[in-house]
Amino acid sequence: MAIAWRVLLVVFVASLAWDSAAGKGPLAASGKASQPAKTVSALRARGPEGLDEALRTYDKLQAEYAVLQGEENGLHSAVLWGDGDKNPDVEAALEKAHQRVVDMERRIERTAAAIDQIGSQRSCTVSRLYWYTDLEQAKQAAARTGRPILSLRMLGKLTDEYSCANSRFFRTALYSNKVVSDFLRTNFVLHWKSVRPVPRVTIDFGDGRKLERTLTGNSAHYVLASTGQPLDVLPGLYSPQRFLIWLRTTRGLHAEYVAGSESDRPALLQRHHLSRRDALLRQWDLDIQRLGEGKVTLVSSRIYGAIEAARPAGHEVRARVPAPDARLGARQAASKSVAEVPVLRFANMGGQWMEKGMDDDLWRAIANLHRGNVKLDEASVALMRREFPLAADAGRISVSKMRQEDPVLRMVRVFEGSMTLDTVRNEYLLHRRIHEQFADGVATTADFNALNEWVYAELFLTPSSDPWLGLAPRDVYTALEGDGRAEPTTEVASRGG
Repeated sequence: MAIAWRVLLVVFVASLAWDSAAGKGPLAASGKASQPAKTVSALRARGPEGLDEALRTYDKLQAEYAVLQGEENGLHSAVLWGDGDKNPDVEAALEKAHQRVVDMERRIERTAAAIDQIGSQRSCTVSRLYWYTDLEQAKQAAARTGRPILSLRMLGKLTDEYSCANSRFFRTALYSNKVVSDFLRTNFVLHWKSVRPVPRVTIDFGDGRKLERTLTGNSAHYVLASTGQPLDVLPGLYSPQRFLIWLRTTRGLHAEYVAGSESDRPALLQRHHLSRRDALLRQWDLDIQRLGEGKVTLVSSRIYGAIEAARPAGHEVRARVPAPDARLGARQAASKSVAEVPVLRFANMGGQWMEKGMDDDLWRAIANLHRGNVKLDEASVALMRREFPLAADAGRISVSKMRQEDPVLRMVRVFEGSMTLDTVRNEYLLHRRIHEQFADGVATTADFNALNEWVYAELFLTPSSDPWLGLAPRDVYTALEGDGRAEPTTEVASRGG
């Protein structure tokens, strides 16, 4: 059957396989760099083209795997329903076919792990995205292709299972989404960098059961020009639908930026972010009003209460801000007449006062308004099944029980709900503040590292100056010796960077 496929198997799979028994990744037992390691390195050095070559071979392996499975299933049926049980040759052929399937599964698994190294992302066979880890190389690729850079800053590494929670969710909900990944692949140069290691905790239940999780940590996507100039930042987790809208918007912003003169570019960025900030405030205002007059009154009383409370502290406030012209709202819904559009009540007060009127219940209510726009695609759901096989197995077992819901789909629905809430809060609370920084022409917006430091310190509340990421505040009594802290030795610290 497919001798050519077997030849392809030898050409790439054998070269990418490593000594898994030694547990050393692509290293020979002697400890010296092996030919497989050189192959992986050579393909990574070729950039996206090297990844594409590896993926083509991976796809061919998957095709051969399907053929082998078909052969095994045919022989298995012969044994079960034919006279194969009386024919030792058929049973022997079935055993060999099964072994070929198992061997192919192992080869595919090793190849997928190698592709993760080539693309520098876990689950790279799903996303099919190539990530630079050197910003200068990414900038060169951006200048060469005329594309903007999408740079991810995160805790941990994108190649690790235990990177920070948001980056793990990015891999599942964003990078695995076919529409999103196709758009990224053809419109952006991708780069990621770890801000610091991600804190992990293990809970030992004392009976052999252990639970391991990551603590705190957040991630942000930056869009940069090839010069490294930041154009915008998307903080935290967003739905794939909203993420794609942002990618398209920033791609357009990048096109305007590179077409403009160097002297006009700062003003261009300010105008863009001022417009985005105002649009966010208007949308926030309309969302509140969609919740009903009772919620509007509640938000109003809280905002004006906060304003009155701020007066003794000497803050500059406005006692009563007149509602803006209803035509502002009309521009948000051009198909409606002015009479049909709610008069905006809060949009011109500024985000700092809007926040005073909100609480968790209101945020959840606003998120529910947008819940129908958030959905994972088939590729993301398939990845969740692969990462949580126990739930997937349970779903197959109970497939004939109509009263039982597929546990993976239930997990998907819960994840989509939490992602909707994250999208709303991150956009209105965090992204709005980023727009304000750019609109005000703050100097840090011109420097990638300075802007990232501000994002982590002011928005994520995990400044680089705090090695404990806010998990060990000095003013909280724990009744533990040394506050339960353990500092690394000088030798360990120097090794860990």
